[in-house]
Amino acid sequence: MEAVIYVRVSTKKESQESSLERQVRELEKLASDHDFRVIKTIEEQASGFDVDREGIFELLDTFKEKQAGVLLVQDDTRLGRGNAKMALLHQLHKLGVTVYTVQDQGTLRLSETDTMVLDIVSIVEEYQRKLHNLKIKRGMKAAVEKGYRPEKNLQSTGAGGRRRKDVPIEEIVRLRNSGLTFHDLAATLRGFGYDISKATANRRYREYIKNAETEAREEA
Repeated sequence: MEAVIYVRVSTKKESQESSLERQVRELEKLASDHDFRVIKTIEEQASGFDVDREGIFELLDTFKEKQAGVLLVQDDTRLGRGNAKMALLHQLHKLGVTVYTVQDQGTLRLSETDTMVLDIVSIVEEYQRKLHNLKIKRGMKAAVEKGYRPEKNLQSTGAGGRRRKDVPIEEIVRLRNSGLTFHDLAATLRGFGYDISKATANRRYREYIKNAETEAREEA
C-alpha cells in the first residue's frame, strides 16, 4: 500500500533539522515494517496550531487524488495541536486515510476525549448535510406550489448527469418573483440540476433588473 510520510518541527532553528531527519528515519523504518511503499515525504517547519501550512495542503491533495491511503507520522501532535489537529484528523477520516504512528507502532490510537470530539463533529456534519438537503426539498416544493414547472422550464441535463453551468435568467426571475429568497432560489435550482450559488443568482438578477431599467429609460 502507498503511504505518505509527514514530519514537522515547530521552529526553523538549525537545531531542529536533526529532529526532522530522525523523524524521517523512524518513519521509513515503520513503513518497511508494515510493507508500505512511501511515495512522498513532506517536511515542515511550522507551528502545530496553524492550519495554514503548505505541507498540510500538499498532504491533503495527495490523498484527495487517491495517490496513497496511509499517512505515517511520529505521533498525532506532529499533525497539529488543539483544534488544528482535530480538524485535520476529521478531514483524513473523511478521505478514508489510515494513520500510522511511531509512538503506537501501528495505527493511531486516540484518547477517549479526542475520539469523542471526532464523533461529535461527524454527527454535527451529518445533520448539517441533512438540514441542507431538507432546505433544498422545501425550496423545490415551495417553487412548485407557486406554479414553477421544472419539466417545462428546464431542459434535460443530458447523458452522464453532468450539471449545467449556465442558468437561464428567466428561471431566476420567475423564482424570485414567486417570493423565494436568493438562498432558497439557488438551492431550488441546484435541486433541479443547475450549478449555481446564492451570490451568482443575486448578481444575475441584479444585472437583469439594471438592464431592464436601462432599456425602459431609453424607450422613454
